[in-house]
Amino acid sequence: MTYRTPGPFPPLILDDVRGAQKMLSGVARTTGMEGSRHLTALVGAPVHLKCENLQRTGSFKLRGAYVRIAGLSPVERAAGVVAASAGNHAQGVALASSLLGVRSTVFMPLGAPLPKVAATREYGAEVHLHGHVVDETLAAAEEYAERTGAVFIHPFDHPDIIAGQGTVGLEILEQCPEVRTIVVGIGGGGLAAGIAVAVKALRPDVRIVGVQAAGAAGYPPSLAAGHPVALDSVQTMADGIKVGRPGDIPFGLVQELVDEVRTVSEDELSSALLLCLERAKMVVEPAGASPVAALLSDPKAFRGPVVAVLSGGNVDPLLMQRILTHGMAAAGRYLSLRLRLTDRPGALAALLGTLSVADANVLDVSHVRTDPRLGLTEAEVELHLETKGREHCEEVAAALREAGYLVMG
Repeated sequence: MTYRTPGPFPPLILDDVRGAQKMLSGVARTTGMEGSRHLTALVGAPVHLKCENLQRTGSFKLRGAYVRIAGLSPVERAAGVVAASAGNHAQGVALASSLLGVRSTVFMPLGAPLPKVAATREYGAEVHLHGHVVDETLAAAEEYAERTGAVFIHPFDHPDIIAGQGTVGLEILEQCPEVRTIVVGIGGGGLAAGIAVAVKALRPDVRIVGVQAAGAAGYPPSLAAGHPVALDSVQTMADGIKVGRPGDIPFGLVQELVDEVRTVSEDELSSALLLCLERAKMVVEPAGASPVAALLSDPKAFRGPVVAVLSGGNVDPLLMQRILTHGMAAAGRYLSLRLRLTDRPGALAALLGTLSVADANVLDVSHVRTDPRLGLTEAEVELHLETKGREHCEEVAAALREAGYLVMG
């Protein structure tokens, strides 16, 4: 089976992915497949997690980067390579270049997480911080390529990149031959396109579902228009799939081979990340948790056995802390509220006693007594509570109201 690619490139076929798999032997890990009892119970069929978060450099990106750079001519290798990335592609290019003895330069945004910048340097790349948004970083990398002759390594819009990412699909079929549905996050589309090329050639009956963050969902309007459409803005915590325009080559393959593209909210992403950490004991970045978010949002829509691809695990610890807090709130396990009480001795102790009876764990208390909005005998308290779920949140709020407190949210 042959799939056409736009531009000067030859058609992408299964043999390209198989060739990439041979090239990656001894370089990329064959990542594990873990069952999830919790997701299996929700879906009503076996659910397995393809753990690319445990790949070298912490994501699938090494696969495509290595295949692309290994395919360069000696003259091109001598000129070095350049890439633009906020994290995962940067690390993939840096390690692949080091393994192949090629000089690499990576441009990263000024706000890139420090652990990702440090890791990219440790893998051997020369890192330049430039631009506040990825478009500015990308422009700087392209200008560097034109000025120096270095080969620009695109994160998803090249057949070699797609073929390398497609090796994930071959591994899925080897590890779970009975699979009926594969769920995978989509940014530019390289991973989903590569998996689709491999899987549809061997198992056309397998349903492939792509998942995008609702705030960076370029594929639905592009598929409706029949060509890649650039979004006016993108906003999501899932920086690994925070792409405003599908790649030309991945788009054609996704359009032809991917059965459905779904979107998930920020709340669903944070809840999925929390579930991966608590139930699967997996550190996963928001983009890597997007397939799990899709399963959580509509579990009965997926025919099993299901394989959800955890595409990456590179998440900044500070961001992880904020996401987990967000995920706990979305799951009803973290409650923030403000209320007013009479400003008198023992009032705060009485409030805490009411919360103790309601079995809510107080994480933080802010007590405001001097504010123009408050009456002479009033005080305002902001509470951050650990709770046991949405029903418990409602019970806590009801207990406070019954005790006579004015709960303002």
